[in-house]
Amino acid sequence: MQDRTQAELPTREGFMPFRDWQTWYRVTGDPGNGKLPLVIAHGGPGCTHDYVDSFREIAALDGRAVIHYDQLGNGNSTHLPEKGPEFWTVDLFLDELDHLLDHLGIRNRYAYLGQSWGGMLGGEHAVRRPAGLKAIIFANSLASMPTWVAEANRLRAELPAEVQQTLLRHEAAGTLTDPDYLAASRVFYLRHVCRLDPWPPEVTRTFELMDLDNTVYRAMNGPTEFHVIGTMKDWTIEDRLHLVNVPALVISGKYDEATPLVTKPLVENIPGARWVLFEHSAHMPHVEEKALCLRTVSDFLTGVEAAGV
Repeated sequence: MQDRTQAELPTREGFMPFRDWQTWYRVTGDPGNGKLPLVIAHGGPGCTHDYVDSFREIAALDGRAVIHYDQLGNGNSTHLPEKGPEFWTVDLFLDELDHLLDHLGIRNRYAYLGQSWGGMLGGEHAVRRPAGLKAIIFANSLASMPTWVAEANRLRAELPAEVQQTLLRHEAAGTLTDPDYLAASRVFYLRHVCRLDPWPPEVTRTFELMDLDNTVYRAMNGPTEFHVIGTMKDWTIEDRLHLVNVPALVISGKYDEATPLVTKPLVENIPGARWVLFEHSAHMPHVEEKALCLRTVSDFLTGVEAAGV
């Protein structure tokens, strides 16, 4: 455990030019201190960095720099509500990530943690075998959207009958912003997304920001976590995971919408991948079991460094 507190760590934030727009980022800690810097990619697609903000505390645990950023269209980065689904592609966000690595001067040596969709993006990044990627963490993520949808529907079928009826009624009517539909959706979210009630402020903040502009989420995912009708609905990386050639950690929660069936291909198809299940968490062990989750990630990266990476 480092002596330095979070408040004492150097922190800087800024905007990176990306094509005609700007991507916001924040660096906690010193990327030049010899420790493997860790890039955090948020989920969604279409969330913000806020709900994964706790990962910055790893900088105080082991001294490594932790980099957060808001992907294009989200949070503090440029919003493009006029862009249609054809604009929001995996390749767009891979290009943005490459620009960020170059902008921060860490392309030659870094680790990556992707939460949910961030893990999907990380998988697409890792199968290309970038030379500077030294370790990857798939946090509550997936390898196949059809499997994700099937499991989400299974979990949804376990909701109270009246909740299911409300969801079906509004989905049939197309009234997906109706307060009753949103309230019914929250029942699922409290079971399988974040089981803390009330939600921590940073989690609430992400959902509030998504309500203000859900362009990316609607285009790529759909209206909710369990009603996936966006452009990513058929996405899979299962047949390419064997190409990942760096140490990999897979983490998930016992009550996670990323069920064991969802995470299984990551564990089985990535050579040497390690899986850690958090017994008291759903989709966000980084807030639901924060201390244990952050220590798990820190210990994994410290072990990678000890192996000479």
